[in-house]
Amino acid sequence: MSDSPDQTAITELTKHTLFELVRTYQAFSTYTEVFVGQFDLTPAQFDVIATLGQTSGMNTGEIGERTLITKGTLTGVIDRLEKKGLVQREVPKQDRRSVLVKLTNDGQAVLNRALPAQIADLERRFGQLESSELELLRVLLRRLRQVF
Repeated sequence: MSDSPDQTAITELTKHTLFELVRTYQAFSTYTEVFVGQFDLTPAQFDVIATLGQTSGMNTGEIGERTLITKGTLTGVIDRLEKKGLVQREVPKQDRRSVLVKLTNDGQAVLNRALPAQIADLERRFGQLESSELELLRVLLRRLRQVF
């Protein structure tokens, strides 16, 4: 059974769209790695300190839910942040089975420098797109996510 011309076109269009999506993801990943690297952080470390910012601390389960970092990976990320002096682990007196992860003063200072810098840089980059393009992109990305 041979493909009809429409099926072939759809297949090529799907392939080109997929390649563009992957290239865009790779470009954004590289951008993020380089940007947060200026603050001696990995993207996962930045994600954790940004998630902890403006909180009094969270347990690892909450951090995992909000960051989508797996529990096994999250433990290592927190270990490295703790070695850098950016977070600390505390055992709450009311629940000794739980461990609370909190930003240290140094961690809050890094976040206070890194987050506004990243937001400003992302605003400059996204500012190169028209409002209508951003809205269309948002709608299409949501629709694509729904497909999966």
